[in-house]
Amino acid sequence: MKLILKTLKWIAKFLAGVILLLIIAGASYRLFSSKPVPPGKLVDVNGTKLHIRAEGVKNDLPTLILEAGANSHTDMFHWLSEGLKKNVRVIRYDREGKWFSESSKDSITPEFYAHQLHELLEKSGEKPPYILVGHSMGGPYNQIFRDLYPNEVKGMVFLDSSHPEQWERLAQKELIPKEQINVLKFIAVLSDLGIRGLYNTITNPKATNDGLPKDCHIRNFNLASNSGKVYRRYLKENSINNDILKRASQAKSLDSLPVLVFTATEQYNKSQKERYRKKGINPDKQIQLWFDMQKELKELSTNSKQFVMEANHGSIITEKENADIINKEILLMVEKN
Repeated sequence: MKLILKTLKWIAKFLAGVILLLIIAGASYRLFSSKPVPPGKLVDVNGTKLHIRAEGVKNDLPTLILEAGANSHTDMFHWLSEGLKKNVRVIRYDREGKWFSESSKDSITPEFYAHQLHELLEKSGEKPPYILVGHSMGGPYNQIFRDLYPNEVKGMVFLDSSHPEQWERLAQKELIPKEQINVLKFIAVLSDLGIRGLYNTITNPKATNDGLPKDCHIRNFNLASNSGKVYRRYLKENSINNDILKRASQAKSLDSLPVLVFTATEQYNKSQKERYRKKGINPDKQIQLWFDMQKELKELSTNSKQFVMEANHGSIITEKENADIINKEILLMVEKN
């Protein structure tokens, strides 16, 4: 019995030593590693500094506002911006708390982000008319903005956009599955302690081959490794997601507003399909439901077009070839308005 107790004490001391060593190493990483530098500028909006990237010359054409998805950021729009800024003014930004933007201390309502974006644009010297381009959850955010400022919006583009009723109609019932929430909280703590950054420095993990340039991946790796802010903001977005979708569903009809809808064909990879099948869910039926909802987004306006693209939910904008197709249609829309 005494031997067992001694062994347990030794193990406890060893584990405590390892944990202490990791904390010290992580703190050293946080202290001495270079901090990620925002590629755009920070603009103060009611005490909250928001990250905005404004590119392209100002002219008589509508300005494009690129709205990212839930766990996304300005770099995801790299190829769209690169292809559009030669002809039009292009604005991309991070919502409060996301990536390089500060977290707001204000109470969050479903209209909060539209009002904050509107003030950000004014503070930055940008003027309507605007064409709103939204990827994933960016679509519903844009629906709310257009509902609140209809006279400033001359067109909308939905890039494999979320649908206000998607959680009611799809097998997945929330933005982040419940079993992933604690994992994200744990990763956030590791990032806060610098342990994740230290691990990435040692292992040098390869970036996902999604078509974006290497510098975009390096910047985002560094930002996610430097603190748990990225993960906590994603969890926050999960908590407000239903309210955003509900408010988007209450938006007025788009009437004859010019609308483009781009829909990806590959909604699930092989492992995701297999997980659905194990749960007794037909993935093909889920994909059909997504296509049905994409068609409903098209039908929000009598002046709309839909394009089905051989891509997945992310690569529809991160692959240059896909972005080129989207940019061509957006430029045609811009020139007509």
